[in-house]
Amino acid sequence: MSLQANSVMILLLTGASLAVTSCSRVAAKTDAPGADNIPVRAVRAVARDVPLDIAAVGNVESVDNVEVKSRIAGQVERVAFQEGENVAKGQLLFTIDRATLERQAAEQRAELARDAAMEQQARAIVARDTAAQRQSQSEADVAVQLGNLGVISGERVDELTTARDTARASLHSDEAAVVAAEASREADEARLDATELQLSQTSVVAPISGRVGAAAVKAGNIVAENGATLVTLLQMTPIDVTFGLPEQVLSVARRLNAQSTLTVEARHAAGGSEEGRLAFIDNTVDTTTGTIRLKAIFPNTDGALWPGEFVHVRLRLRVDASRTVIPNASVEDGINGKYVWLVRSGRASMTPITVMRTYLPEQGPELAVIGSGVRPGDLVVSEGQLRLTADARVSLLDDGSGEPGHEID
Repeated sequence: MSLQANSVMILLLTGASLAVTSCSRVAAKTDAPGADNIPVRAVRAVARDVPLDIAAVGNVESVDNVEVKSRIAGQVERVAFQEGENVAKGQLLFTIDRATLERQAAEQRAELARDAAMEQQARAIVARDTAAQRQSQSEADVAVQLGNLGVISGERVDELTTARDTARASLHSDEAAVVAAEASREADEARLDATELQLSQTSVVAPISGRVGAAAVKAGNIVAENGATLVTLLQMTPIDVTFGLPEQVLSVARRLNAQSTLTVEARHAAGGSEEGRLAFIDNTVDTTTGTIRLKAIFPNTDGALWPGEFVHVRLRLRVDASRTVIPNASVEDGINGKYVWLVRSGRASMTPITVMRTYLPEQGPELAVIGSGVRPGDLVVSEGQLRLTADARVSLLDDGSGEPGHEID
């Protein structure tokens, strides 16, 4: 009986020793550094200038779009450009056959010379008859005086006065002939000027600087006066982008544009962006879409914007200076509003915040513009918020840069 009691006692002591050892190990494991730390990623809030932009989809349009046509009828002799090339204002595009017009101009020059000679002849006759008329007038005046004195007969007086009247009528007829000859010469000059104008139009030149499209006619084709379009010419620099904005922002856009011309950014398919200025706000809102049409002009010196292309447009209304920003993914919605988790002294702290608005930069994640609750330099949890509780210990995961957290740039 004594042996059995001793055995039981030994077993109880052994079990108690094992339990104490196990508890010690658990306690030691529990108290190990970092055993309860929750791994999270965090970034630092920073202050930066944040633009207030309105995004839209725009369409690129040329400022000038010219359909080049022939102003005379004739046969195309030459196409003087390469399709798709840039041409300067006044550069030759087409030549039209000149032979018929040159023959016509030669005939008209001959007619002009003839009529000019006839005009000179008529003026010479007028000069001669003017002298004769003065002589007849003088003789008639003397005859009248002598007739009154009875020196010469009445018949002689009548003869001399009739000669005076005849000379006067002849002079008037010659002066009318000069007017007719002068009119004929001027008509010849007008016809010759018209023909020479048509000759100048046999060279079809670019009315503006721009880029030509495909030629609609080739050498040898017959073209009509003001007929089919020969080629289309588009101005590339500068260039317009039209886009629509909701009518709700119309008053703001008008007010800010009146203070200072608003900046517009266009991002094209190649990934680059161009900066221009707002040039036009339409005078009516489209009732079917509730949008207002706007137009911006871009220098486009590198030709990146192409007529007909769709681009992403940002109308910059203003730039808010030195605003605190954090990743919008860090912001949580709670019963009492929005909040974020901050890391202070290795522990998580739930902090209420106010978000003024969000902003999507050209590169990087969407940002929240903070009104209150977070200051630049605060360490904000960006990943792992769901496991956090107030005052929980956290460990910052490496973000790939060797630092526990990184600033937003």
